[in-house]
Amino acid sequence: MKKDLNTIAKLEQAIAKKYGDEAIKHPKADWTPEKEKEYQSQLAQLYEKEKSIEEKSEKIEIDGFLISQKLFIKDNNRVCPVCATYSFETKDDVYMLKFNSCFKCYVQWVEGREDRWKSGWRPTQGSEK
Repeated sequence: MKKDLNTIAKLEQAIAKKYGDEAIKHPKADWTPEKEKEYQSQLAQLYEKEKSIEEKSEKIEIDGFLISQKLFIKDNNRVCPVCATYSFETKDDVYMLKFNSCFKCYVQWVEGREDRWKSGWRPTQGSEK
């Protein structure tokens, strides 16, 4: 099949008239070495992000079931070591991370006595406030 250059030129002119000169411009026309470096760095960042997402979504076999590693790690920190209650509350997450206790135990045992708590003191079984 022989290409008719006049037909191609007319077609390009019609496209340029309707959509502008950017529509018929070659993609590499504005590409520079700086843009190539920026593109390569963005590609590396994307790869690292995808790799971290993939690592978080890995599955672990527990008792014959495949469980997402992300969920498994998150659920381990749901039981308060002080009162042994299981919590779905999001406010407990903050206190669990910072003080290793649920919000209720924080109010009862830690609030106002953070230094004593951080030094290692914990209530004994059956202790009162």
